[in-house]
Amino acid sequence: MGLFNFWKKSGKKLAEEPTAEVLKQEVADLGLDAEGLDFEVDGDKVKISGAALTPELREKVILAVGNVEGVAEVEDEAADEAVFHTVEKGDTLSAIARKTLGSANRYNEIFEANKPMLTHPDKIYPGQVLRIPVDAAA
Repeated sequence: MGLFNFWKKSGKKLAEEPTAEVLKQEVADLGLDAEGLDFEVDGDKVKISGAALTPELREKVILAVGNVEGVAEVEDEAADEAVFHTVEKGDTLSAIARKTLGSANRYNEIFEANKPMLTHPDKIYPGQVLRIPVDAAA
């Protein structure tokens, strides 16, 4: 089981308080298939259970839910090997790629691994959590 921390006061602002239904809709709006996954919200903590189609999809769902304002933790029963990076002030995808993948030129791998949550490589913000592809991690 994995427990992933997020900045509660950072992230996408939704029109409604994050409930299981609202978070499922956010995931669906991003075009991610959360079929087979269940969401349980307890205050600022979200628990994800069930079977996702792929480990990559599961990690993207964790990020989609965790990068919502008001969510501080996401607990997942099956995402132990996920590698995430929390964006700090001054970070760029190139700097994150240098730190996590060993080369700034590999920033596009991180960008691609975080689609559709990221729409442009330059649009990241402090507190945002990004997925580092495990098969690419150094």
